[in-house]
Amino acid sequence: MHVELREIRDFLAGHPPFHLLPEAVLDQLPQWIEIRYLRRGDPFPPDGEQPRLFVVRKGAVALHDRSGRLREKLGEGDAAADQCAKPSMDSEIRGEAVEDTLLYEIPCARIHRLREMSEPFDRHFSADLRQRLKDALDLVQDAEGAFPYPWTTLRDLLHGPPVMVSTQESIRQAAKRMTDAGVSSVLVTEDGALAGIVTDSDLRRRCVAVGRSVEQPVREIMTPEPHTASPDATLMEALTLMTRLQVHHLPVASGSEVLGMFSTSDVARLQNAHPAYLIRDIARAREVDELVRACRRLPHLQAQLVAASASARQVGEVVSCITDALTDRLLVLAEARIGPPPVPYVWVVGGSQSRREQSVHSDQDNALILSDDYEPRAHGAYFEALAREVSDGLDACGFPYCPGDAMATNTQWRQPLHVWRGYFRRWIETPEPKALMLSCIFFDLRPIRGRFSLFETLQAEVLERSRHNSIFLAHMVANALTHRPPLGFFRSFVLIHDGKHDDTLDLKHRGTVPIVDMARVYALAHGLPQVSTVERLHAAGEAGALSREMAENLADAFEFISSVRLRHQAAQIRRGEPPDNYVPPAELSGLERRHLKDAFAVIQTIQETLARRYQVHSLS
Repeated sequence: MHVELREIRDFLAGHPPFHLLPEAVLDQLPQWIEIRYLRRGDPFPPDGEQPRLFVVRKGAVALHDRSGRLREKLGEGDAAADQCAKPSMDSEIRGEAVEDTLLYEIPCARIHRLREMSEPFDRHFSADLRQRLKDALDLVQDAEGAFPYPWTTLRDLLHGPPVMVSTQESIRQAAKRMTDAGVSSVLVTEDGALAGIVTDSDLRRRCVAVGRSVEQPVREIMTPEPHTASPDATLMEALTLMTRLQVHHLPVASGSEVLGMFSTSDVARLQNAHPAYLIRDIARAREVDELVRACRRLPHLQAQLVAASASARQVGEVVSCITDALTDRLLVLAEARIGPPPVPYVWVVGGSQSRREQSVHSDQDNALILSDDYEPRAHGAYFEALAREVSDGLDACGFPYCPGDAMATNTQWRQPLHVWRGYFRRWIETPEPKALMLSCIFFDLRPIRGRFSLFETLQAEVLERSRHNSIFLAHMVANALTHRPPLGFFRSFVLIHDGKHDDTLDLKHRGTVPIVDMARVYALAHGLPQVSTVERLHAAGEAGALSREMAENLADAFEFISSVRLRHQAAQIRRGEPPDNYVPPAELSGLERRHLKDAFAVIQTIQETLARRYQVHSLS
């Protein structure tokens, strides 16, 4: 093949939809290509006797609909194929070259022939937006070397039936049963039901160390009514629960049937580069310096997960589980140093940690909800010290202080329940700009440690108030529409021009944040308790707040944009750079640009739907 034809062939092979064609078919493409040159301002599509597919080789073309509204801009590698897919579109789509442009043209008759030769190529033209996003996610997540362990269920990790003794058997018999089975714990039953658990540690502390007779019933040293986990719980969920409870053994039960025992030693069977090891080291830490050393592995763990094709949702869950374990351990260490709390409290987190969408770039958002028995003079110093130790520890471990001071170290966010009730009542009944700013943090709260009922009482009241206040919801919608996606642009992406991140695309504020904000609106409007963005979208679809198809489209758009963002961060981590959310357009492949356009189109469509529903017009 002549070198010029080879160059055309290789260029098309690197851009959708031609990347879907077999190699032999790609070799035939150059002979069907015509080349057209447009000067800046020339109309598009250029006049011709037959419909054609156009690919921009160099330059840029702007496309408008009948009303003159900009539909999209095509840059290098982008294809305008509407004429071949839907011939009637020829009269509806018009545009012009916005700079000198070189086009490749292929007659639609040839495109139809290519569709007959390649099913994936044909599907590209027939697929709707939803299917294209699904296909994009399949490409992102279908690489080899997947990293399944965090999502392995406990059912898959059990070694067999549990070792059991009855409450009437002696301590000696229980110890012999453990020795014979080669296990470090035994379950204690009474009338066939789980009554307690005895571990090696219990034998040492509650029997040998205190001189108790080994002939006494085992019930004398057991831990009664132990927590259990579902066999369908994931490894990460189980380890997070064990960290919170400060236990090393977790019975696995389905209803009243005990299926087995899971312990931290089971994790040793998995590869060393596993999130479970980091959680284990966090749980064992006795000083903040040990936590700092453990968390230095987190950026590389995130990069490894991305390299192993974990989904963005899975990466967010892993990082958030680790941060939950870190927060819980810092609270335990703080209480050990300054003493037990004088009144009940619950430590809550907001933002991406609460939604389980955290990355190593995330800052901390947290607060303290205190019992109404709290008295500032008597108890204030204690909780101020508790908040300072935890927030300082999080910062030292790589989760920086919140720039907006939305942390428990701020007295305003360290208050008794009745004060928090007053906050939310004012925010909902008298929405102001500050309340809308705080909504992205405090309407996404999730409890980590303490008396969870304090949070649950507050959450139930907030959801009941918000769903019946149309003025508040309209303000929330307007706030959700302040971040607009850069729809349809490549060479003309809406880029940042602030010096530090000059000529980059902010995939957080222009991509994921609009979806997070809309999901929050749907949750508050319908009293949905879910906090995760994807869970909120699915729940909204089930509740009829938006169609199930729209909910799926938004969830897929969120996953794809998040995946592109995480791959950018992983590349920075590998280069030894601090990760951020600012992606230079040159980093994006032609395929990524195409699918980002699809994702941005979903966001804009649903933003416009929300605006019409709540009669909000601030869509600039």
